[in-house]
Amino acid sequence: MPHSISVLYIYAADLWSVQQTSAHQLTSYCLSFAVSTHEPTMSTYISELQVSLNEAEQLNLAANGYRIVDGNLNEGAGGNAIRLWYKYGSEPITNVQVSFNDEMADGLIKAGYKKIYKDLNAGAVGSKLYLWYSKGSGEFDTPIVDISVTTDATNEGEKFASGWERVACDLNREAGGKWIHLWLKREKKTYICDVIATDSFGADKDHFQDGYIRVDEDTNRGAGGANVFIWFRQTTDPKKALKDLQVSINADQYLSYQQQNYHPVVVDLNKGTSGNKVILWYKKEGSSPIKAIGLLLNNVASKDYQEAGINVILKNLNEGNNGWVNHLYVYQ
Repeated sequence: MPHSISVLYIYAADLWSVQQTSAHQLTSYCLSFAVSTHEPTMSTYISELQVSLNEAEQLNLAANGYRIVDGNLNEGAGGNAIRLWYKYGSEPITNVQVSFNDEMADGLIKAGYKKIYKDLNAGAVGSKLYLWYSKGSGEFDTPIVDISVTTDATNEGEKFASGWERVACDLNREAGGKWIHLWLKREKKTYICDVIATDSFGADKDHFQDGYIRVDEDTNRGAGGANVFIWFRQTTDPKKALKDLQVSINADQYLSYQQQNYHPVVVDLNKGTSGNKVILWYKKEGSSPIKAIGLLLNNVASKDYQEAGINVILKNLNEGNNGWVNHLYVYQ
C-alpha cells in the first residue's frame, strides 16, 4: 500500500476513535484524501476505466490509483450512487461504448473490447447498461486524454466548443432521473470521415475492428422494427472529413438530395416500423468539416444545442410511428 494511503488509514482510525466520526463522514474523508494525494504519472492518456457501486468500492479504487469523475451516473433515478473512475497510463484507451442488450454486447466481445461488469442502472429500474473500452492503434484511433460526465442537459451544448465528444447513450436509460452522458476528450481534434447504418448485429465485430464507433442508441427506439444504429469513423485530417449531413423523411426530400449529389446511407433508419422511410445522406464537398454527430432524444435540450451553434436536423428519425422523437445533431 502506498505510504500516503497507509498514513490515511492510521489517521482515519484515529478520527474514528477520538472524534467518533460517522461511517459516512469517515468514508468521504478517506476518499477525498486518497484522491488528492495520488501522484499523477508522466502520461496523460486515459488507460483504465472502472465503476463503483458503493462507498467501499470507492475507497478501494482510490487506494489503487484511480481518480473519480464528478457526477453520479444514477442521479435522479433512485438507485445506487454510481461513480466512474479512470487511471492514467502509457497505453491509451481510444474508444468507449455502451451496451444495453446482449446483442449489442456480442460484437464488442468478439472485437476484443473490455467490459466493466457493473450495471450503470444498479438499484434502479431501466436498461442494464455496461461500459466497454478498447485500446486501438489503427488509422481511426485517437487517444483519449480526459473524461467527464454531464447530469444537466442544458450545459451539453457548451461542451462541443471545448473539444469534447458525447457518448450517445443516456446512462439513466429507461430509469427516469436526469439525462446522464459521458464525454471524451481526445489528444487531437477529430473529424467525421465516414458514416454507415446497420439494421442487424451480425457485422458489428467487423465494424468495430475497422475503426467504426457505434452511436449507442437505436434510431427505432420505442417503435419496434429492426435495431438500427448509426456508425461513424474519425480522422485527424480535416481534408478527409464529411462536410454535410442531411435526413430525408419522404419521397420528395429523397429526390431532392439525390439531385444535389448527396450520397445515401443504404439502411432505412426507420426499417421495420409502420413509419416513413428515413434516409441519412452525406456530402464530402464543402468547406466546413463535421466534428461530431449523434442522436438527441431529449427535445428540451434542442434549443440549447442550437444556441450553442450545433445543427439539430429537425426531422424525426421515427417519423410516422409512435416511437421516441429523436433527431440527428451535427457539429461543425
